Amino acid sequence: MEWIEALAAWPGAALRRSAIAYPLANAAHILSIGVLLGAIATLDLRLLGVFRGAPLVHLAGPLARMAGWGLGFALLTGLLLFSVSPGAYLGNAAFQVKLALVLAGTLNALALHRGAPWRRALAEGETGAALRVAALLSLLVWTLAVLAGRWIGFL
Repeated sequence: MEWIEALAAWPGAALRRSAIAYPLANAAHILSIGVLLGAIATLDLRLLGVFRGAPLVHLAGPLARMAGWGLGFALLTGLLLFSVSPGAYLGNAAFQVKLALVLAGTLNALALHRGAPWRRALAEGETGAALRVAALLSLLVWTLAVLAGRWIGFL
């Protein structure tokens, strides 16, 4: 795969040569995941009935945008970390599971935000069973994605 070789040549080589670039990219990845998960967990918990005093219509927009920014930066920094040793990551079962879970979490969020139950919840402030199931699934999938990410170094 030509793109993997190009990625390993640059920026992967630059990260491998620098004493601080990889730790900085790693720290940025962790901070991005923190932003992503903090926003998602808060929104999902609100959909599940926690924080009822905070209107969903006020929380939804800012939290969804923060989750989007967190995901974007996590993907960017994750690509940098991947570039250091793409062959090893591609063969790592935990990495493969993490990617599948990130995709599942992203697709769940997109489906949630494009559906009629979401629009109804924003207008009326009450969440139905479909949104609560999606929120519970979201919490589970994103938690498992983080755990799979932690396992990458152990496999």
